[in-house]
Amino acid sequence: MEHERIIYILNYLSGSTSEKKKVSIKDIQNHLSREANLMDVSALTIRRDIERLITAGYDIRKENGSHNTAYYYLVKKGFTFNEIRFIVDSISINKFLSNPLKQRLIKKFEGLCTGEEVRQLISRISLNSQAPPNLNLLENLEKVHQIISQKKKINFEYGKYDIHKQIQYYHKRRNMIPCKVIYFNEKFYLKCMDEETGKFRTYRIDRMKNIKSGEKTNKKAALPKPEGVVLDIFDPEKYIYVMLRVKRALLDDMLEQFGSYANVKDDPDHPNQVQVNVKVGIGRGFYRWALKYGSDLEILSPASVREEFRKMLLHMMSLYET
Repeated sequence: MEHERIIYILNYLSGSTSEKKKVSIKDIQNHLSREANLMDVSALTIRRDIERLITAGYDIRKENGSHNTAYYYLVKKGFTFNEIRFIVDSISINKFLSNPLKQRLIKKFEGLCTGEEVRQLISRISLNSQAPPNLNLLENLEKVHQIISQKKKINFEYGKYDIHKQIQYYHKRRNMIPCKVIYFNEKFYLKCMDEETGKFRTYRIDRMKNIKSGEKTNKKAALPKPEGVVLDIFDPEKYIYVMLRVKRALLDDMLEQFGSYANVKDDPDHPNQVQVNVKVGIGRGFYRWALKYGSDLEILSPASVREEFRKMLLHMMSLYET
C-alpha cells in the first residue's frame, strides 16, 4: 500500500501542479481519499513520501504561503509548456497528417501537461480537416532516414495525380543513393543521386510507397552546396547575380526571401521603388517566382535573364490573343 500511495502522490503532482499551480498537503489528502480510497493519511506520512520522491530524483519544490501553509509542485523535466504548445500547434497545421494521427500525437503531449494546461492547448489549436486520409508521412520518413543511416540504396514506388484526382503509382526499380531529406515550402523531399549518371533527383516523400532498401553502397553522394538563393526545390541551372527593381512595399518580402544575400539601394529614377542585387539560382523556379509579383517586379539585368523572361511573357500573352 505504501508504494501505491507514493505513486498516487507522484501522479497527482505530475498532472495537477506546475510553477503557476501548487497544492497543499490538504489537497493531496483529499486526492488520496477521492481517487485511491486512502482515508486519514497523515500530513507527516505525506511529507515523508514527498521526501522519498525527492531522494529518488524528482524535482519537487516547496513554497510557504499564508497562514504557515506549505505548497508543493513538481518541476517537470523535458519540454516547457510553451515548447509543447508550439509542437502541438505545428502538428495541428501539418497538412500531411490525418486527423486521427494528429489527435494521437497531441494526446501524447497532453500527457506531459497539467489539466489546466491541456485546456489551454485545446483552446488554441484547430485541426486541419483537409489532410489526405491515407497518408503515412511519419512511417515514410522513418524508413528513409533508416536507409540513409545504413548507407544503402533505395527503391520505392512513386505516385502522381491523374485527371480523376487519384494518385497513380509507377512501378520502377530506381536503385538510387539517398542523400538528404529536405523540408521546402511545407513539403518533405528526398534528394537522391543516380549512381550511373551522377545526376540528382528529387522526390516528395509523401508520394512514395513500398520503400525498400537496396544493396549497400560505399559511394558518397554529397549534395552540391548552393552558391546563392534557391527559390525552388529543384536544382537551378546556374547561379548568377540579378538586379531587380521592385515596389518599395515589397522590400520586406525581398529581405525575408533573400536575407544576407541581397544588397538593396534606392532606385534613382523611381522614388517608390528599390533595386535589389542578389545572387540567385536561375531555372524555371526563378521565373515562376518572378511571375507572382506581376508588374511590381522588373528584372533589370543581366540581359540574358531579362530576355528569357520577356520571351516567357510574350508566350503567355499569345495564349490569350483573340
